[in-house]
Amino acid sequence: MQTLIFLLLAFLLAIFSILLYFKTKQQRINKLNSGLCPNCGEKTRSFFDEKTNTIFKNEAISKRVLKNHGCSGVVEIEYSCKFCGLKEVHLQTTTSCSL
Repeated sequence: MQTLIFLLLAFLLAIFSILLYFKTKQQRINKLNSGLCPNCGEKTRSFFDEKTNTIFKNEAISKRVLKNHGCSGVVEIEYSCKFCGLKEVHLQTTTSCSL
């Protein structure tokens, strides 16, 4: 009986830790897509020039597509922070073709 309870607890712990991993990974990707660096906390800065009435943006996160595997494939995107030097590669799936 003790073995069965221990196995059940170990199984539940493994399931919840996997769910927590995917949740934190998705939150990190959302931060990177919004322009916020999850490592140093730097975000996009905007400057307004009153003489020419233009807004200049200094983005902290730059995106670069490494590999695009077609219409229904996976896109590998590299995110890099200009301030702290963070570089991460994430996979994102595409559902449509934009020609």
